[in-house]
Amino acid sequence: MVAHQVQDDSSRHELDALWRATQDRLRASVPESTFRLWLEPLRAVGADADTLYLTGPEGIRAWAERRYSSLIGQALTEAGTPLRRVSFSAAAETPCGTAAIDGAELNPNYTFERFVIGSGNRLAHGASLAVAEAPSEAYNPLFLHGPPGLGKTHLLAAIANYLRANAPGLSVRYTTAESFTNEFVGALKSAGAEGFKARYRDIDVLLIDDVQCLEGKPATEEEFFHTFNALYESGSQLVLSADRIPSELSTLASRLRDRFEWGLTVPVEAPNLATRLTVLRRLVQEAGVEIADGGALHELAQRIDANVRQLHGGLTRVLAHASLMARPLSTELIAEVIPHGRSAQATSVEEIQQRVAEAFGISRAELIGSSRAATPLRARHVAIFLTRELTDLSLPQIGRLYGGRDHSTVLNSLRRIEAGIADDSELAARVQDLRGAIHNPVGERG
Repeated sequence: MVAHQVQDDSSRHELDALWRATQDRLRASVPESTFRLWLEPLRAVGADADTLYLTGPEGIRAWAERRYSSLIGQALTEAGTPLRRVSFSAAAETPCGTAAIDGAELNPNYTFERFVIGSGNRLAHGASLAVAEAPSEAYNPLFLHGPPGLGKTHLLAAIANYLRANAPGLSVRYTTAESFTNEFVGALKSAGAEGFKARYRDIDVLLIDDVQCLEGKPATEEEFFHTFNALYESGSQLVLSADRIPSELSTLASRLRDRFEWGLTVPVEAPNLATRLTVLRRLVQEAGVEIADGGALHELAQRIDANVRQLHGGLTRVLAHASLMARPLSTELIAEVIPHGRSAQATSVEEIQQRVAEAFGISRAELIGSSRAATPLRARHVAIFLTRELTDLSLPQIGRLYGGRDHSTVLNSLRRIEAGIADDSELAARVQDLRGAIHNPVGERG
């Protein structure tokens, strides 16, 4: 039987086959729209003893864990597998999260065909496709930059997926700067530096996500500098992404910033209204959801203008409310779930913390402190939930702003509030009121 944290190809194929058989059972047990929205996006990442490990997009994963764990366990039994239970794990986080080496866990849905092209990302898409079609001949290095949630990771993964499908003879490696750092430090501790160098320098294409995470790590910067030089001089393709242009990576060594600009530097910008509508229509079509209100998607696209990730998350929240309350997806429902106001991107964490602290009758210091008393703890969970929803920050970044808490603690807070909103109407109303207060501060309300 496959083991947890699948590594080799045969185990990967066996696990994929097992999950496909289970999904066939699930498809027959629920409405098609339910399957396509909540169960189809889940991916099997490993198995151990009697447990199957699944992951998926955060909002979908959390909902599926609460509502469909028992159903999935039953489907595993009916499919004739030795597995009886499921456990859900978080996917890699950005901007400084980790990713599987060699792209073993790359999302297969991250392809050029599924990338929605608009005025803000057309050049980035075209340059990425040119690199995928002719590595080392088009732009080398290719450097994509822009705020989180706009599709940089999608494009890097699309290049990797394209090359694997169309140029299987090439060795391709996708990772993040944080993962590169962790691997390098581990190699130094285990006297495996030479093996590390061989893995990263004897390849045809290297894709590194979130290179801003190299800042402040001089030893890793030095190693990456030599890796970059070795690959460039050997004619290998380099593709990099960051949240800023190279010249703004001020604490990164100047010689690295210079090299990042040797090729083509391309921005990835926020989607305009037409692009956001196209994204929403595709998501709704893939979920198999029928919309009677023709203006609903337009309303949602107008209310969320920061990035595609928040757009996807907003639609997921609306669909979850629609499913829970047995209501159609309408402009009225969207107005309730997604208050109109300033862009979520412009919402500050300090504002969220202050609003939540005031609502719970505690100080901001208590909110982000270490108290485990019921009121500060619940307020902290709510504030973390709203910070994740209303900003572009990753889980590690949020944890640092809430007293230095780690990724797993933040994730636990999110799950508690998501479950609470589904089961506790008073908590759901309180969170909704706080959304409105944050979006419409005193003095801006009409």
